[in-house]
Formats: sequence, C-alpha cells, structure tokens
Amino acid sequence: MRWDHLSAPPDEERPDRAAPATPPLPLALPGAVTRTFDTPDFAGMTFYEVQAKSIINRVPGGSQVPFSWTINPYRGCTHACVYCFARNSHTYLDLDAGADFDRKVIVKVNAGELVRRELAAPRWRGAPIAMGTNVDCYQRAEGRYRLLPPIITALRDFANPFSILTKGTLILRDLPLLRQAAEVTRVSLSFSVGFVDEALWRAVEPGTPSPRRRLDAVRRLTDAGFEVGVLMAPILPGLSDDDASIDATLAAIAAAGATGVTPLALHLRPGARQWYAHWLGREFPHLVPRYRELYRSGAYPPQAYQRELTARVRIAARRHGLHRSEPGDTRRGSAPPSAPAPEQLALL
Repeated sequence: MRWDHLSAPPDEERPDRAAPATPPLPLALPGAVTRTFDTPDFAGMTFYEVQAKSIINRVPGGSQVPFSWTINPYRGCTHACVYCFARNSHTYLDLDAGADFDRKVIVKVNAGELVRRELAAPRWRGAPIAMGTNVDCYQRAEGRYRLLPPIITALRDFANPFSILTKGTLILRDLPLLRQAAEVTRVSLSFSVGFVDEALWRAVEPGTPSPRRRLDAVRRLTDAGFEVGVLMAPILPGLSDDDASIDATLAAIAAAGATGVTPLALHLRPGARQWYAHWLGREFPHLVPRYRELYRSGAYPPQAYQRELTARVRIAARRHGLHRSEPGDTRRGSAPPSAPAPEQLALL
C-alpha cells in the first residue's frame, strides 16, 4: 500500500465493524464445521473446525530463520493485533487480511493426534519444533479448544525439543505439562512484550492479555524453573520508540525475571501494511508522513533506524541488568538460542 494514498478500507474490512453472525463457508474450507459461541469473549467471531491432513510443517527460507519445523494449530488470531505479519495468509483461504483474520479462525481440531502420529513416523528425526511463529497458539480460542495439552503431551512422550513464543497467559494452564516435558527434552519459552503503555496496548493489541499480565506470567514461569526470554517487539515508530517507553518496558521486563531481551522494530508486510496504515491514518494521522518516509522502500524501516533503535535498547537493557540470550545455551528450560526472525513475528 502507498502511504500517500491512505483511504478508508472497504466497509467489510473496517476494524470497528462487527462480522456477520453466520458468514458463508469459505470455498477454500470444504467440509469445515462452522461454529459460533454465544459468550462475550467470542462475540462476532466464527470458528471453522477442520480435520487437518498434516501438522508439523517445514519452514521455507533455510538459514534465514533459526528453526526448520513448526506446529500451527490455528490460522487467524483473536488477539487482533493491528500489525500482525501473518494477516496476508488469510487471503489464501478466500478470507480477507483485515477483520476476517481477527474474527474468522480456523481450528485444526485433530492437531493432537496428528502430532503424535507424525512424531512416530520413521522418517521423523526429532528436530526442534517451534510454536507461536505464525499465529499465537495461546490465543483466546485455545481456552475453549484445548489443542495444546495433547500436543505438548506428545512432544513430551517423544522427548522432542520445542519452543513456544506467545502473548497468551493461558500458557500457565499447561505449566505442569511443560515442566514434565522439560525433564526429558529442551523446552524454550519466550513472551512477546513490545511496550508496557496500557493505552497503546488497548489500541493495537485489543485481544491480548495486558503487557503487565504477560510479565506476571514470565515471573510465574521463571519461578517454576524456566529461563524465559522476551521478544521486545514490535517497537512502533512514533508510538513506543522513544527513550521513556524503552526504559519503562525494559525495567518491567527485568523486574519479571526475564533472562534476556531481543528488540525488533515494526515491519509491515502485505496485508498487515494495509490494515496498519488504515488504523494509523484514523488514530494517529500526524504520524503518517513519518511512516511514509520510514517504509517507503518496503516492509522494513531503514537499517540506520534499526541499528540506532537496537543500540538504545541495548544500553537501557544493560542498565537494567538484562542481556540477550546467548547461542548454544543448553540449560533446562532456557530461552531459544536466537529469537525468531522478523518474518516470524506473528504475535508481534
């Protein structure tokens, strides 16, 4: 999207418009069971329950990302983060990258049994598996569908290493299982906390637990013996990239007991770019010229901006006693050897 041609999105894509109560079944989801729930938490949302054919997926990109295999039990995300990079993946399902991504969620109801079957296959060699790299596996829908307990149980039973990146405090429900798994394999846990300002959180991450609740979860997990890293992402130009915001966020992360922090500036891929641009033009129109300049060349801000931002975060992190997780750390429950690449920031 061109930042100098901001216009209102189509009516069906407006963030403040409720989704139809009974939308038609997308053509790309034959055989899905359409379900809605008459509870406030799921008002205006539709869930498409599908029987997936496979669940452990190879990640394209080779060495560009620090993992090769993922499990994604959901597509679409009730977190509704306006900047989520994964939005465009919904267009592959005949759904839009805006409101549909937030309100029409595909649920792979057979995920647990598929994981167990695929881990038992002779061709599987026990490679580490990442979760939460596309959409959050601990989004609100997980509270109803409970797909993660059988997935974690299977990974535990096969002693298969895995990592989880999340914004969801629901992960604490599975703490006993995570501790059991950590006794037999490597379990790496990370939270995404880009800022701690509550007004900004409500504006850009309306479906997520608050940053303070996420950091409370970090503390609970560290008290349970895990070493939890924090992905400080995304840092939003003009909204959370000032020194005061960075310092407040790092102080809170350090107080929660995180073992390291990795900062990443906002990036805007197709789908997310359009949705975020409409939101920015409506809520913070004075920032549009700055974003037009920063993102004129594509999805990422200039390297000079990224380096300067990272340097300021590093200085503040040292002041608060934080360090970035070191590669090769094999301690029980430690943070991932490196954070997911920007392309994988679904939670972000």
